[in-house]
Amino acid sequence: MNISVFASIVPKPEHVSDVEAELLKMVSASRQEPGNLRYDLYRISEGPASFHLFETYDGPAAMDAHRGSAHYQDYRAKVASWLVAPPEVKVLAALEAGG
Repeated sequence: MNISVFASIVPKPEHVSDVEAELLKMVSASRQEPGNLRYDLYRISEGPASFHLFETYDGPAAMDAHRGSAHYQDYRAKVASWLVAPPEVKVLAALEAGG
């Protein structure tokens, strides 16, 4: 069963470009992970900067492997002090999914 994740990241104003650069590195690495079906990064178009990730994995093991990966752990450690608050992460269960 596929698992989707929606994560919202709000950087401190002085670290917007730093966080964006680190997220772009993580996107590239995460898309190469076995079991990763989707890893898309968005930036809000109006208002204070915030970033949003939409991720889909082919199951719980792939999601857990992502969270344990070196690039994910490095990203979390690097940006922790650059964020307004910890990322808001929602694990989603599809009620209906198109193909």
